[in-house]
Amino acid sequence: MKKLTEKELEQFVHAALRSLPDRKAPGTLEARVLAAVERQAAIAWWHKGWAYWPSAVRAAFLAVATAVSGAIVFAAYAMFAGLDTAAVMTDVSERFAGVTQLFTLLQALVDLCRAFLAGIPPLWLYGGLAMVGALYASLFGLGAFAYRTLYRTP
Repeated sequence: MKKLTEKELEQFVHAALRSLPDRKAPGTLEARVLAAVERQAAIAWWHKGWAYWPSAVRAAFLAVATAVSGAIVFAAYAMFAGLDTAAVMTDVSERFAGVTQLFTLLQALVDLCRAFLAGIPPLWLYGGLAMVGALYASLFGLGAFAYRTLYRTP
């Protein structure tokens, strides 16, 4: 038998493996795989890991966790160090004056919207909500019709 080079050996093995017939999968494999995929998809996001949480929920969780952790650390430091909490609160309120102004602006905007909505008759508001609902339903219906028309399987 002739000694083969590395490239010839690779081609020989490749050809031998390609000539082998494909192995058949067990008949129950497809059903088991689809059942496992459905079970995994049915798990709620809050039962899955952190990476599967929606980004808004992750951001809110981080904000709340940071605020709670900061409050706990601040309370522990104030209790054990004899800290003057009034001075700290004054300092914090001075540093977050921009947030206070933003909150005041948002509150004024909410009051303006409330005054504006108070001038609209309730029948018009209900009619507008009904119109938005009807438009949404028709959009959904037209989308389903277009999908079924364009992607019809024979």
